[in-house]
Amino acid sequence: MPTDLDSSIFVFVLATFLGFEVIRRVTPLLHTPLMSLTNAISAISIVGAIAMAGSGKDLLTTVLGALAVAASATNVIGGFMITDRMMRMFKKPGADKNAADKK
Repeated sequence: MPTDLDSSIFVFVLATFLGFEVIRRVTPLLHTPLMSLTNAISAISIVGAIAMAGSGKDLLTTVLGALAVAASATNVIGGFMITDRMMRMFKKPGADKNAADKK
């Protein structure tokens, strides 16, 4: 009978391979919407990590939860920075200046 840890590791490895295959087959045109979606998923994982860190079960759970919060937050912040940079690539040169002139 597999333990909870064995089952969790199996699900994690399976999700890793599945996620890699899904992302690898996405066309470059869809990378920006995909990045926004993964930011939302990472935000959800932050909530779970905070719950795990604050559960107060034992020191290991708290430390792993804190590390998960830090990793998810880094992923969200980096994802938004990359998405912003990619969106700026699609703007016409001087578009921000024209918007400021209209005000």
